[in-house]
Amino acid sequence: MLDEKVQKIPVVRKPPVTACLLTAAFFSALGSSFLYGYNLSVVNAPAVYIKAFYNKTWTERYGQPIGTETATLLWSVTVSIFSIGGLLGAWSASLIIGILGRKGTLLVNNSFAIVAALLLSLGETAKSFEMLIIGRLVMGVDSGIALSALPMYLGEISPRHIRGSIGQLNSILICLGVFVGQVLGMPELLGQESRWNFLFAFLAVPALLQLCVLPFLPESPRYLLIEKRDDAGAKKAFQRFLGKKDVTCELEDVLKEGQALGNQSTVTVLQLLKSRNVRWQLITIVITMVCYQLCGLNAIWYYTHRIFKAAGFSDSIIPYITLSTGAVETLAAIASGIVIERTGRKILLIFGFSSMAVFFGLLTVFLNFQDSTPWIPYLSYVCILAVIASFCSGPGGIPFILTSELFEQSYRRPAFMIAGTVNWLSNFALGLLFPFIQEGLQSNAFLFFLVICVLGSIYLFMILPETKNKTFMEISQNFIKLNNISASNSQHLKLTVYEG
Repeated sequence: MLDEKVQKIPVVRKPPVTACLLTAAFFSALGSSFLYGYNLSVVNAPAVYIKAFYNKTWTERYGQPIGTETATLLWSVTVSIFSIGGLLGAWSASLIIGILGRKGTLLVNNSFAIVAALLLSLGETAKSFEMLIIGRLVMGVDSGIALSALPMYLGEISPRHIRGSIGQLNSILICLGVFVGQVLGMPELLGQESRWNFLFAFLAVPALLQLCVLPFLPESPRYLLIEKRDDAGAKKAFQRFLGKKDVTCELEDVLKEGQALGNQSTVTVLQLLKSRNVRWQLITIVITMVCYQLCGLNAIWYYTHRIFKAAGFSDSIIPYITLSTGAVETLAAIASGIVIERTGRKILLIFGFSSMAVFFGLLTVFLNFQDSTPWIPYLSYVCILAVIASFCSGPGGIPFILTSELFEQSYRRPAFMIAGTVNWLSNFALGLLFPFIQEGLQSNAFLFFLVICVLGSIYLFMILPETKNKTFMEISQNFIKLNNISASNSQHLKLTVYEG
């Protein structure tokens, strides 16, 4: 009898992951987040040669060597203007996405990467350091647009039971881009005076690969159905992404969200800021993005050489140690993508920030006692690897997933614009202020990041609901009480979510 009862229990089978979905996710990330990660690391290896090129060009133009202050200013502008470009890209992304869609924006965005590759790789030949600075700006615009359009596209094409894993491709490809930039920048490869131009020419390769593949893959079905009112196109997109003919349930889920929104078009940034319905979603995304940038990992990437030198390592071995950090980052991001649908977003975020705080504390202790014993530098190195792995276990990619999950369709584009603005401003502020923080606090500088990580963990523990395996409407439902929405509006949303 027991066996018969067990046999009668219906088994809900999750749809398989199709080749179409994986191909769309991988190639959209390859031409987007991979390039962002690559640009985070690629300028480190040829820095000496680029500075020499600046000095040579200046001397040929003006008949005298470049001054120390001018050289420092030019290099600072070259590095930091990437963030300014990212901010411009984030501001323009919402408008472009509204006109071209998610996939169309990713495709057009490749033009910025190709133009940047030409400017950066041909600057020395043209004897123009201005081309390198403009190239970095253009590449920043590409990254700003990509980090808005890509998470939106990944979140909307993925079935909810693997939305987190597919969304983590953004983080995985960022880490892979950092690692590839480190590998190609090795002295044995392209990190030489006669080859550094090829490091920037490589930027065109992922962009061209995406241009060859992505046009043959579907647009976001949610975008087609809700924003373009293209029922037939949305149905075909769902069929290809899910690998089945009957997509009635998926279409009904999206239509429910569309009915809840009524005739409301995409809201503006100002309307989003004023809306009480998404107030705590917006606060959560802003705080998460601030913590994402100010938790300390970018400070490690920007000043890796200085940090390892302070830990006691020689200049000759630092490039190879740096390479190991990129490898650990990539492996940790892959592991996070594998487990995210089991553990959830909230647990990974809190674990990541909390463990970063622990290892920043240990790193501070080891940096203060590095002269006491010869093995202390190796403990500092282990702490840095642990910080990187902790970051990539959750904070490295989940903030972008949450931006897609916490907002319904009409709020999503302005939400990404605000998240991108906070992301790039925080990035710029960190690059600008960390040298002063390090100069003022010396070996205690990482205590600043420890505090940020602890505060971020506390906030997320108290406010953030778990979003795994939930529809976008169900996630919005979790914020109704927090946003203090009236009972009538709450009842309307409940009926919309659970109707049928």
